[in-house]
Amino acid sequence: MTYGPTKTRRKDLRRRLDEAAARFDDADYVHRRCFEALIERMVPLVIEPTSILDLGSATGTGSRELGRRFRRARVVSVDLSAGMLRRARGQRSRFSRIREVEADAMQLPFVDGTFDLLFANLLLPWITDLPGCLAEVNRVLRTGGLFLFSTLGAGSLASLREAWAAIDPDAHVTEFADMHDVGDALMGAGLSDPVLDVDPLTVTFASARRLYADLSACGARNSLADRRRSLTGTGRWRQFEALLEEGSDSGRLAVQLELVYGHAWGSGRRPPAGEFHLEPATIGRRRRQR
Repeated sequence: MTYGPTKTRRKDLRRRLDEAAARFDDADYVHRRCFEALIERMVPLVIEPTSILDLGSATGTGSRELGRRFRRARVVSVDLSAGMLRRARGQRSRFSRIREVEADAMQLPFVDGTFDLLFANLLLPWITDLPGCLAEVNRVLRTGGLFLFSTLGAGSLASLREAWAAIDPDAHVTEFADMHDVGDALMGAGLSDPVLDVDPLTVTFASARRLYADLSACGARNSLADRRRSLTGTGRWRQFEALLEEGSDSGRLAVQLELVYGHAWGSGRRPPAGEFHLEPATIGRRRRQR
């Protein structure tokens, strides 16, 4: 399963996130909204974690809030971007129990069963290999630990995708996974009892330029491997602006998002296909007949 017809170039994504670190907190409206929704969904789940992983932590806003809510817990902030982590480190107390680790979600530098709570706010839209990422989540999550996440559903940014498709066949906007595919991937990775729901959100902008300025500030500009390598050009950009804005009645550009929220529980690392593990105590003894 992939999130789109093309893969994300991790090098380009890291560079965009590094560049966005200084402005991220000024343009993270959707990120903050999803964080608040995840906290609300965590309330009925009675948990007292002592070790928390904030995966895709950006500038650490979520990590700091998790640290305040669970004061006895050790919090690890993981992000692909060193720039985001420097920003996070500069905003926390020297005596905080939060620590920053630069790592890719596809290869986490932690031993199996390290964390009681794994929190991933809008990480999955950046991930091409969803099953592989979720297998890593299940590996580092202790058995019975909680995985809480938000992502973008398949209908997100559809107007941008359609406008670019009318101009050229190049890859401009990621195609996000359907909620049901995410659920299947959770089960396939060995995570148990997944629960998902979707919340539509409309965000308005004064213009297409304002929209893309905010996307740039979040590091969310095009990092697809198959994107056009040449500059967009004034003519093509104006054509895109016209297509995107022609349906606006209020003079403001409306962008539709599908916010997908979910949680599942850790079941321990799954053995490779064809490999089985048995406890010696479960092996019965058969007496030989004389």
